[in-house]
Amino acid sequence: MTDKRTPQLIGPRQGQAYSVVGDRYIFKVTGAESDGAYAFFDFFIPPGNGSPPHVHHREDEGFHILAGELTFFIGAERQRVVARVGDFVHAPRDVPHFFRNEGPVPVHALALVAPAGLERFFAEVGIPLDSAEADPLPAAPEQMKKMLEVAPKYG
Repeated sequence: MTDKRTPQLIGPRQGQAYSVVGDRYIFKVTGAESDGAYAFFDFFIPPGNGSPPHVHHREDEGFHILAGELTFFIGAERQRVVARVGDFVHAPRDVPHFFRNEGPVPVHALALVAPAGLERFFAEVGIPLDSAEADPLPAAPEQMKKMLEVAPKYG
């Protein structure tokens, strides 16, 4: 996609895929296509995987669960919330959170961040995959180290 004023159809196997801490993130829309308004991702999270604890100071996030169950830990008290198929989780900026696939099957979810910009963080720390169907690579200590180093740049 290049012209943000032209509607686009993005198929299920389209979009740049990245391996991020053992998960696969596929960029469907980036800030370049939405004039910075939002970014939209397709997430694949294998059992036992998920994000490390973090907080966003620039954007709100929303997660829609398509398959599996994704456990969220929200706020300083780490309130545990299990999101199932069809559920939507709103994660507002400045609220600490993280998520984990505690179940036996992969999680397929869609994520929206607004405004855009977080996709640049994922592109910088992620490992590009050859296709949107490629398996994510196992989480590596080097990737976690890089995430911690560049995170302040992205709020």
